Amino acid sequence: MLEEVERWLADRSWSAADRPLDQLLDRKRAAGTTVSVVLPALDEEATVGAIVEVIRRELIEGLPFPLVDELVVVDSGSTDRTAQVAAKAGARVVHRDEILPRLPALPGKGEVLWRSLLATDGDIVCFVDADLRDFSSAFVSGIVGPLLTEPDVQFVKAMYDRPLGDAPGQGGRVTELVARPLLNLHWPQLAGFVQPLGGEYAVRRSLLERLPFPVGYGVELGLLVDALHTVGLDALAQVDVGVRVHRHQDGQALGRMAAAIYRTALLRLSRGHLVRPELTQFERGPEGFVPRTYAVDTEERPPMLGIKEYALRRVA
Repeated sequence: MLEEVERWLADRSWSAADRPLDQLLDRKRAAGTTVSVVLPALDEEATVGAIVEVIRRELIEGLPFPLVDELVVVDSGSTDRTAQVAAKAGARVVHRDEILPRLPALPGKGEVLWRSLLATDGDIVCFVDADLRDFSSAFVSGIVGPLLTEPDVQFVKAMYDRPLGDAPGQGGRVTELVARPLLNLHWPQLAGFVQPLGGEYAVRRSLLERLPFPVGYGVELGLLVDALHTVGLDALAQVDVGVRVHRHQDGQALGRMAAAIYRTALLRLSRGHLVRPELTQFERGPEGFVPRTYAVDTEERPPMLGIKEYALRRVA
């Protein structure tokens, strides 16, 4: 590991317990900083309501001064009751297609995160996946904390244990097989991140609006790499928030995720395009193995500062 990364681990890796909630509230009130929490959601009715309730109860209503000013669920086309459950629990629900309607929406999580910048106003934007179980409000307060107390920090990732069923520490298979090798080989300054692909991170809007967003599974790696090049390693940090429990995808879904992440990395290495941005996988059918070919995400949205609707809102 680079000496720079060893120093960074000592200086920029914290625990959620390092910053008590009353300290965060004092800093937030003094600075007048606003915080938006965004949950991208697709068919998450089983979990999204509990997450929203915890954030509302513990970080908005249960305090003398709210830590979270805006709690938004961006629904990317759910066919279940995700939107209704989230609204009932206390979130403002916005459909992906209602944001920037002049641009037809592309499928993918990164598309939802990118559009959420137009649906929120907070100086700090905190992203939280909507499929988490046994959710703790420390997932929000922990990663927002350094942005309220450390002026030089601009991007904070959550780190945590990821069990796979009853096996501790065996989750995050794409992280260990794809993302971590890529980062160690090509961006060794980022080798200290425990969960580089984690969906829980908080970022200053002033940085997010300057970054391009891969529209699909590559968004977390893309944002992390581009943040490094934009603001440098010392502006990045991570916070231990405990254990992350969520639903796991099957092996083929993970293969598609891995291909998108590899493509995102390759684009940043060469700023070129894959010769064949597709991935073929195999499923056993009645007469043997059947090939299934999937497109690998090849679209990216430009920095939000270049979108006229966003610029006009800033002027207004």
